[in-house]
Amino acid sequence: MRRQLTQKIVPIVLSIAMLVAAGCSSNASNSGSATGEGAAGVPIVKVFKSHMGIGSMPAADDPHVKYVADKTGVQYELITTPPGSEPSEYLNLMIASDELPDILRPIGGVEQTLIQQGGALPLDELLPEYAPHVWESIPQEAWDIVRSASPDGKIYYVPKVFLVPERAPLIRKDWLDKVGMEMPTTVDEYVEVLKAFRDKDPNGNGKADELPTSGREFGRWMDHLFAMYGVAMWEGYPEWDEYEGKIQYAGTTDNMREAIKFIRMLYVEKLLDNETFLNKGEVWQAKINNNLVGSWYHLPANVRDRYNAMLTQAPEAYIAAMPLPKAEGFEAFVTQKSMGEPEWMIPAAKQDNAANALKLLDFFYNPENDEFVRFGLEGEQHEVQDGRKVILPPADNKPLALGMKNLTTADDMNKRIEETYPEDQQQMVKDMFVVSTADARQIAGDGLPASVYEGFPDIQSHKLFQEVLTKIVIGELPLEAYDEYVKKWNASGGEVVTQRVQEWYEKVKK
Repeated sequence: MRRQLTQKIVPIVLSIAMLVAAGCSSNASNSGSATGEGAAGVPIVKVFKSHMGIGSMPAADDPHVKYVADKTGVQYELITTPPGSEPSEYLNLMIASDELPDILRPIGGVEQTLIQQGGALPLDELLPEYAPHVWESIPQEAWDIVRSASPDGKIYYVPKVFLVPERAPLIRKDWLDKVGMEMPTTVDEYVEVLKAFRDKDPNGNGKADELPTSGREFGRWMDHLFAMYGVAMWEGYPEWDEYEGKIQYAGTTDNMREAIKFIRMLYVEKLLDNETFLNKGEVWQAKINNNLVGSWYHLPANVRDRYNAMLTQAPEAYIAAMPLPKAEGFEAFVTQKSMGEPEWMIPAAKQDNAANALKLLDFFYNPENDEFVRFGLEGEQHEVQDGRKVILPPADNKPLALGMKNLTTADDMNKRIEETYPEDQQQMVKDMFVVSTADARQIAGDGLPASVYEGFPDIQSHKLFQEVLTKIVIGELPLEAYDEYVKKWNASGGEVVTQRVQEWYEKVKK
């Protein structure tokens, strides 16, 4: 069986104690305050999300909010982090101040802290009753992984389920054509392609400004360069997978050492953007949009706006998924995490409003509401052009669309592409998924609970790995520094964490 989660667990034992006390002492008097009511006595459910993107917060009189309330009998109140705040810290402050949402998307390992301290509501009996579409649509394997993440084997959160590969190596097919080369099949061929991108002006502007491939600070979002060497990576974070017959941290393997050696060579030859370790996300994305990058790693399903930006400068632009070039002696694969990542949980202190929170969640998982979930309301989130619904671009002065579903099958993805992409782009995107699916493999650590990192924040944050990767690639340290890093990683808690992960994996396999 092939099976995530990283980020920092913030100690909030006192906060959780307050949360549990609030939950245990709930009675008729505090039930009314815990379960707010909107217009005409409709119960309010406060939904916490972070990283909301462009748009304003929908108010109670927003047509989208009213539509959901009419269908569910529940008012959706979206809450999120204030601009500039750190999401995990803000969520912990909410818990500490007893300003709890009714249902939340956990961040930074807070779900494990809540579970371990009794601050999370078990959902085993509530889900079938109040959220049957959620319960039935999520595969049994995913529920089993969720149970494996709790000490008592109960379900404390609804997992994200993504049954198609989310990420893929992407390449400018039009650049390949301009330099007269085929899709590379080996690492050596890939290097020759990158050299051609560097030297032969494929963007046609007469300047030597092409970046053959690029990534982001801390070595993130260049997973394709690691994947060729069989390294399990997720947006630049090493994951846990089977190596030499046992589940291990990919960031300490011989595979990783060879990948770093390869990436160092690309950097020296200026085949890797030499600003990679300085690139903020928006800078990296702007380089891709502005017709400067030939090969990168990202989300095929989200390529539309980026591709349209490209077309303004390069009308012949065409993006393809690149089958992973093979490195001799290594099994290349695209890391896939399909299930087990925490998506929604309910604080124990909010048990009085749990039924309403689950009814709201179930609305978004009900197939009858799929079209509304994808398109929202006409004039608000979409408009009809030539008889076809077209999603309106987000804007600061337009309310954010409501949503809670995070379950995607291959059929869902095909529908999403057909309904949200122009006809002349649909096949391009579908072809990307064909290629990435062929190379994708679900890793052994899919669904790994953050509790395995307890007491070892530097191991969980990948701080040690990111430091040695950056310094070796830019030449501040020799490749041999990797071996010293592996020893330091083990001595700094890596051995203890590895033992915990291996125990969890044996439990999951059973």
